[in-house]
Amino acid sequence: MKDIKRLTYGRTSVYNLNYHVIWGTKYRNRVLKGNVEVVLKRVLLEIASKYGFSIDHMEIGKDDHIHLLVSAPPKLSVTNIVRWLKGISARQLFVECPELQRNYWKQSGRHLWSPSYYVESVGTTNQQAVAKYIDDQRTKEVNLDDSTGN
Repeated sequence: MKDIKRLTYGRTSVYNLNYHVIWGTKYRNRVLKGNVEVVLKRVLLEIASKYGFSIDHMEIGKDDHIHLLVSAPPKLSVTNIVRWLKGISARQLFVECPELQRNYWKQSGRHLWSPSYYVESVGTTNQQAVAKYIDDQRTKEVNLDDSTGN
């Protein structure tokens, strides 16, 4: 029997569309920590709310990339979702986090995010596994650092 809690009911459709989305910082700069991480997570949730999709799980990996589990209605394309998330968040981060100017010093033409991204559609059987993987990003990082003696 299908778990109906996962279904979203729209005006004309019933859906369960989930995407695992990953993108990183330009030059893999490790700047997604401290205040930048807090602001980034807040801004991404605001963007999702504004454009009508949800971010069910979110975590930073190695301070240079972000993992998201996004649930969206069928009327929104993944391309637009990623474009909104990356574009608006970069602009907001440059405004709210002046410490980013050390790594991205040019006043014009600066880019926080790498131009590429990874997206994978997630079926209902894999949703818990992907959610756990995203939630465990910081835990894995801490365990790796402890095992190397850093």
